[in-house]
Amino acid sequence: MTPGEIKRLYFIIRVFLSYGLDELIPKVKLTLPLRIGRFGFFWIKNQHKGKELGERLRLALQELGPVWIKFGQMLSTRRDLFPPAIADQLSLLQDKVASFDGKLARRYIEESLGGPLEQWFDDFDEKALASASIAQVHTAKLKENGKEVVLKVIRPDILPVIKADVKLMYRIANWVPLLPDGRRLRPKEVVREYEKTLIDELNLLRESANAIQLRRNFENSSMLYVPEVYADYCRENVMVMERIYGIPVSDIAALKAQGTNMKILAERGVKVFFTQVFRDSFFHADMHPGNIFVSYEHPEDPLYIGIGLWYCWFTE
Repeated sequence: MTPGEIKRLYFIIRVFLSYGLDELIPKVKLTLPLRIGRFGFFWIKNQHKGKELGERLRLALQELGPVWIKFGQMLSTRRDLFPPAIADQLSLLQDKVASFDGKLARRYIEESLGGPLEQWFDDFDEKALASASIAQVHTAKLKENGKEVVLKVIRPDILPVIKADVKLMYRIANWVPLLPDGRRLRPKEVVREYEKTLIDELNLLRESANAIQLRRNFENSSMLYVPEVYADYCRENVMVMERIYGIPVSDIAALKAQGTNMKILAERGVKVFFTQVFRDSFFHADMHPGNIFVSYEHPEDPLYIGIGLWYCWFTE
């Protein structure tokens, strides 16, 4: 293990300890050696005792960066594994991660488009509308027609951070087979797939193309609406698409309050998925609640709206 990897591993462990996440370790005979190691090597106490466990876990993953935030997003969809207090906090990682400076976002977008934003957009809001592990979005209006849009921009200097953490994950994967049943977990294959997923997310031109294809597949559909992508303004690190308004699919109370026909909504959710897989062999594979909304219009005949990170794969 290189000095850089050791330094990163030390930082990761230190962050987890500073948020008191060692309490997640089962209380076994190793408890005393772990405590000795904690103070002998890290000399750090839980600095967030006033916060609940779920919030501490979310903040720790957020501080560690995109690889860990994405991991938290994945965990947030497994409410069968976690109590609501933890799952609710992890769900905030889907679109409520701390954003980076809006002025910096403006500069990156202008560098990618090759000119000042005012050349193409009005009313650009430097305050992020939503922010996740890889990118954040800002609202604006197209100068040419006044349509409301969102501009998605990749976080700055994110690739070196991802590569460093993935390299460390490969190192750890080499140790997993030494554990009982470790080989059965196929750790290297898991890390390799995770790495591919993360790297693919960094190319918004691919996401734009996939969103355009998915929109074409569900044109005039009564089940799913896919926002329009404005390809002329899309670059590898910038994506411009129609702004939508809807209720997050996870907000059951809001859906019921507006009189949504939940039976039809559930049926259409299943139909949308199977239509993508079996009719089109092309599907949205990141359908967590932060990416799926329900239109405010005609709640008695509900319409899904799909946005977000598009991992669309052709099946064999």
